[in-house]
Amino acid sequence: MRQRSLIAITAALAAGALTLTACGSRDDDGGGSSDSGNGGTTVVIGVDAPLTGDLSALGLGIKNSVDLAAKTANKDKYVEGVTFKIEALDDQGQASVGQQNATKLVANDDVLGVVGPLNSSVGESMQKVFDTAKLVEVSPANTNPALTQGVKWQTEKVRPYKSYFRTATTDAIQGPFAAQYVFNDAKKKKVFVIDDKKTYGAGLAATFTEEFKKLGGEVVGTEHINPESKDFNAVATKVKNSGADVVYYGGEYPQAGPLSKQIKEAGAKIPLVGGDGIYSADFIKLSGAAGTGDLATSVGAPVEELPSAKEFVANYKAAGYKEAFEAYGGYSYDSAWAIIEAVKKVVEDNDGKLPDDARAKVVEAMQNVSFDGVTGKVSFDEFGDATNKQLTVYSVKDGNWATVKSGTFTG
Repeated sequence: MRQRSLIAITAALAAGALTLTACGSRDDDGGGSSDSGNGGTTVVIGVDAPLTGDLSALGLGIKNSVDLAAKTANKDKYVEGVTFKIEALDDQGQASVGQQNATKLVANDDVLGVVGPLNSSVGESMQKVFDTAKLVEVSPANTNPALTQGVKWQTEKVRPYKSYFRTATTDAIQGPFAAQYVFNDAKKKKVFVIDDKKTYGAGLAATFTEEFKKLGGEVVGTEHINPESKDFNAVATKVKNSGADVVYYGGEYPQAGPLSKQIKEAGAKIPLVGGDGIYSADFIKLSGAAGTGDLATSVGAPVEELPSAKEFVANYKAAGYKEAFEAYGGYSYDSAWAIIEAVKKVVEDNDGKLPDDARAKVVEAMQNVSFDGVTGKVSFDEFGDATNKQLTVYSVKDGNWATVKSGTFTG
């Protein structure tokens, strides 16, 4: 959940996002095409993300980046005879709403792929709905390993749903990567571990804890917080009394910011470390000066520093979106482009038309998708996981996220 130099980018963006318009539709049976006036077929890419509420900064960055991918494909006529448009639905960060959105997207025959969601708990609720309908889903942000490798992923990896893919690497790598940095580089030996009890946060905290202990670190306290709360004075006091020299938090920035601030106010002048869930400009706003020195890991290398991302950053700015692309912009663009590539393959294999079983064919094509994307090489392994395992550590410095170290977990 990235926002470093993006604060400057956001300030420079012109107000008012462009909207994508297209006409024409696929037949109700999910195949063929109807004349759209421009001689083409409309394919809808669904988007599910929190577009309102505490996590909306990230959700809007996802939506805008998918919109940019669709616009780019249309401008370049990347898939002959196909016009792409998006349908974005707000899941409010809630699993139950996400499941309803999944059902709604399935009901639209023009939808051949979905980008999202942000939260692993929401992704968990949507997978079966999409898989039953043979509708491909590509998440730019879900990091819980169980979504692709099953609940027993630590001992027996089994892929639950063949229609689910992701461009973000998993917490099986992110948690241990953070633990190695905290123990070996930051030289912190006593950690107090806190999580928000949600799928993402609890899973991330667990993988961090396992690796930290394996390295020789000591867990001096654990606590679970209410993800709806903003008052953490009681846990802050426990942290201070524990003797911890670092706090690891599994969760997201709406709670992490106030938590960091209250821990420092309680007298524990120690850094809070989290995953991509706290990597946002909003964490810095919520933690204030207390957040200086706090750390976050996030998926991939810094988008703004990748040669492959320069065009994306420039095009996003030129498109006039009023919200920053945030942590998952590049991954969202690549998720959408993966769907576009799969659609292209299906169309080319069917004499320039969409077959009756287009959705199933897109799922099949997605497994072999491979291209040079915004975030680097985009392809998927046998579980539907991203083959790109890059991660980065960031630190809050002078009111921004600054890059500290990029690499990957080495077990």
